[in-house]
Amino acid sequence: MTETNGASHSEAHNGSLGSRLNWLRAAVLGANDGILSTAGLVVGVAGATSDRSALLTAGLAGLLAGSMSMAAGEYVSVSTQRDSEKAALALEKRELKEQPEAELEELTELLQDRGLTRDVAREAAVQLTQRDALRAHASVELGIDPDDLTNPWHAAWASFLSFTVGALLPLLAIVLPPADWRLGVTVVSSLAALVLTGWASARLGAAGPKPAIVRNVAGGVLAMAVTYAAGTLLGAAGV
Repeated sequence: MTETNGASHSEAHNGSLGSRLNWLRAAVLGANDGILSTAGLVVGVAGATSDRSALLTAGLAGLLAGSMSMAAGEYVSVSTQRDSEKAALALEKRELKEQPEAELEELTELLQDRGLTRDVAREAAVQLTQRDALRAHASVELGIDPDDLTNPWHAAWASFLSFTVGALLPLLAIVLPPADWRLGVTVVSSLAALVLTGWASARLGAAGPKPAIVRNVAGGVLAMAVTYAAGTLLGAAGV
């Protein structure tokens, strides 16, 4: 009994840890998007004009548009996932009611596929079915926790806040320093932040940080170079 409780506690702990890591990874990537897109935007505008009001307006517009877009996209995406999970659970519940023996056999075979012998898998399937048939099938067959379905509002707010936090850095960097320092401060601070988010995303994914950092910095340099060149050309043309 102690071993069973310990295993359940371990599974719950591991599931909770995995969920937290997913949220942290999403937050880091949201902040990364905020840094990259806003830095590209304000650097592009800086190529056309040094007017602080124009830079502030463009930066704020980019921050609000980006954060709202991220939140709306995440809400729609996670809502679709949640609807799919609920539909799968409803189907499983109906099948358990209409054909319990077939579902018991299916659960047995799924447990066998995980390495249990036929007799042990059958006994485990019977016990799991007696305890909570829907939860057993949801976990083993669908990989779903019926009590912990994805929440679209949580995802939307997390994306909104992480993007906003990331976007604030280049926005403040382009409007607070003196005119001669704005571009340099924005580029250096944005690249430093991209190094940090690249390192964090790699660490959360248990991967080496160097490739992620190089990709992040290269993407940031390219984005800012292209938008600055475009802004400079438009500014020179008087557009």
